[in-house]
Parts: sequence; C-alpha cells; structure tokens
Amino acid sequence: MVQPTSKSSDSSQGPATADTQATTPGSVSRRGALKTLVLGASSLAATGTLPGLGGYVQAQSAAPIRIGFQVHRTGIGAAYGRWYDRTSRAAVAKINAEGGINGRPVELIAEDDGTDPKRGAEVVEKFVNRHHCDVGFGTLFSHVVIGSSPRAGELKLPYFVVSEGHHVASGKLNRYTLQPGITDVRSQVQAMAPFVSSTLGKKVTMLYSDFAFGHDHRDFFTDAIAAQGGEVIATIPIPPTETAFTKYFPKIPRSTEVIYHVLVGPAVLTFVKEMGEFFGPSSPAIFGFIDSLEAVDIASPGLEFLEGSHFWEGHPRYAQADQSEYDKAYRKAVGVDENGASVSDSRDVSTYAHMFGCWETLHVIKAGMQACDYQGPADRAKLVEAVESIDKMPHSMEHPQGAKIFNGKTHQVFGHQYISKVEQSRLNLVHTTSIEDTFYPDEVDYTTRTL
Repeated sequence: MVQPTSKSSDSSQGPATADTQATTPGSVSRRGALKTLVLGASSLAATGTLPGLGGYVQAQSAAPIRIGFQVHRTGIGAAYGRWYDRTSRAAVAKINAEGGINGRPVELIAEDDGTDPKRGAEVVEKFVNRHHCDVGFGTLFSHVVIGSSPRAGELKLPYFVVSEGHHVASGKLNRYTLQPGITDVRSQVQAMAPFVSSTLGKKVTMLYSDFAFGHDHRDFFTDAIAAQGGEVIATIPIPPTETAFTKYFPKIPRSTEVIYHVLVGPAVLTFVKEMGEFFGPSSPAIFGFIDSLEAVDIASPGLEFLEGSHFWEGHPRYAQADQSEYDKAYRKAVGVDENGASVSDSRDVSTYAHMFGCWETLHVIKAGMQACDYQGPADRAKLVEAVESIDKMPHSMEHPQGAKIFNGKTHQVFGHQYISKVEQSRLNLVHTTSIEDTFYPDEVDYTTRTL
C-alpha cells in the first residue's frame, strides 16, 4: 500500500459513520464480485437466505460449516478469550439466523490453546485431523499466532487470526494466514504518534510486554515518534507473566515527558495501581494502549491518578454521544452495556477494544465463502483467493467498529483508530484518525506464493 497524505479528523467526528467512504488512491478490487464488501439484509433477502425465505434448504450439503475456534480459555490471555468466545458465538448466532453460509449452518468447534505457542500448533492440527474443520479462527496473542501459523500452512487450513501483531503483514507467515478483522500495531502506532507528539510531549519512555506484540510497539513507535521530531529515550520490557512492577519504575529517566505503556496479562490492574502509587501527582503525561486496562473497570479504586490521561482504543469501550446505530446493535448482540461491561454483571468488564475483531472476521469468512461458493475443504484455496480479493468494508452491522480497507497482498486490514481521555472515571473519545493515517508500504505480496 502506498502511503498517502495523512488526514486526521478531530473528536467532533467521532467513530466512522454509516456513510464513511473508505478509499485509497488507485484502489481496485482484484475480483469484481468483492469490489465492495456489503452484507446487508437486502442482499440476503435477494438470495433468499433470511429466516422464512428458504433457510438452509438451498445448500448442496446439509452438513454445517465447521469453524475451528482457537480460544485462550486459560493462560495469560484468558480475559480476552472469555470475551472472544462470547462475541464469536453472538456473531455465529446472527449468521445462522440469517440463513447461515451458502445455506448451511455454522458451527464453532472450540479448543483451548492455553495461550501457549506449542499447544496452539497442536490445536490447529486437531482442527484438521480430528474435527475436520473448514477453517481455523480466533487467535489473539502474537506468540501463539507465530507458533500456530506454520502448521496451518502445512495443513492448508485457512487460518483467520484476530491478533494485532505485525507478523502477518510483515511477510513472516504464509498465504493461509490472514488478519482481515483487526488492524495491526504498526498501523496503530503510526496513526497515534502525531497526537502523542503534538499534545503530550516528545521525550517518551516505553513500558511494554516482552514478547512479539510488545516488540512491535517498541520498534514501530520508536520510528513513528522520531518521524514527528520526538524520541524514545528509554525502553523497559516487562515479562507478560510479571505480578509486581514497582521495581521497573525507577528505570524511567527524569527527563521523560510521556510514559507510554502497553502491558497484557492477569496483573494489568496491579501494574497501573503501582504506577500511580510510585508517581503520585507528579507523574509525566501518560499515554497507554487500552491493553493495559482491558477487562478492568476504569473506576476501580487506586486508578484515580489516571484522570486526564489518554488511551488508544480499537473500539471505544463507552458508548459515545454520537454512537452509531451499528455500535448500539452490536452491544446488544454481544451482551455489553453502555459502559462496556456485561449486561448481566457490571463487574464483568469486556475486552471491547479488541473483541469486535471476532465479529468482523466471522463476517469476512462468510463473505469469502459466499463469493467462491464454498462447499468444503476442497475449496479452501478458493476461499483464500476470494478473501484476498476483498477491498472495501463499509461501516455496517457486519463492521460495527468502522469502515475498513483490506490489502489482499499483505493479508492485513486497515481502519480508523481512536484516542480517548479519562474524564471522571470514563473514557471519552477525543480523536479519530483517518484510515489513510494507518497506511504503510507493503512488505510482502502473499498472492505470489503458492497455495
């Protein structure tokens, strides 16, 4: 993708609206059938797949389409896994209520990978050899994606990951691995850096999880802030399984103007509380990726010092004043209230900034299968080619986070990014980037690789 001129929008625009036009210079779909990804009720009705209009009777096979769901039920990704599961099941329920895919019902086959790379590869093998799945789906943690993807490629299993690492778009993986439902770290930090530099400060210290995902933040934000005339003056890696953090804070240089933090794991609340206890009211400006507080209530005791700080969000946790009709309906479908918590338990805070990727990816799988008239495992290569041909994804019920553009060469999607400010223990959206802000030059063309 050629990098166009940046066109950031301000907070008054809010999340992308229903008529957002996602475009890129010279953007042309490689297949006319998927020039624009539209999956509205009108198109479903036209094909007779809405409830009461034929259901599954048009299918050449009555067997369900089996989607192997690689879920982090245990390990450091468990909080994400719980909400990835709820979101995925809600998306499948919607798809099945609309007639399934190609007239066939969809079935999720879940396997816990323990957030472990070795176990992840074993799960991928089970999807093919034991469960006879059509595709694999759902992986979040980057080290698990990197450990699982080679086996998916060997087994020729289309593997749809819902991660954020740059591993897909970098060309490190294979043609069977795609990330069409969530943006990657390189695009995110590139879009964030101008705001950090112009609003918060230019001398940055980074605290990040010491694995592939955190390394992407370290490397790409360092370059992105330098392009804005800023500098990362210190990088502090922290093991994702760490449970005590005070020992890391004295390593932050006194000249630091901005603390940039992106931590994951079960102890993220402890990290933020201990940071507040260490700095008190004299803290530098703080810019965090919401990963550090996913599934954590912003109003939790000990987080008061975050007032006025800023966070990147993939999808704003709190319903905003200009909430789209799609976000409202999506929240209802996945069982999340206006504050981003479960409607049945306000203490159960969702991983709202990431879990939309499951919903959107499942709808991309549906679109690809419809475009290639997918009938079974013999059509897996055709499915990969069909998804590679997707270009525009309009803001819709299928894409409630916002409009997107998919790059079939790199297997990576690009979309809007959101910056929110903590105000009265609530995250309020203050800046929305354009999709163009997130573009960077292609590093790979997977379509030239054999299937």
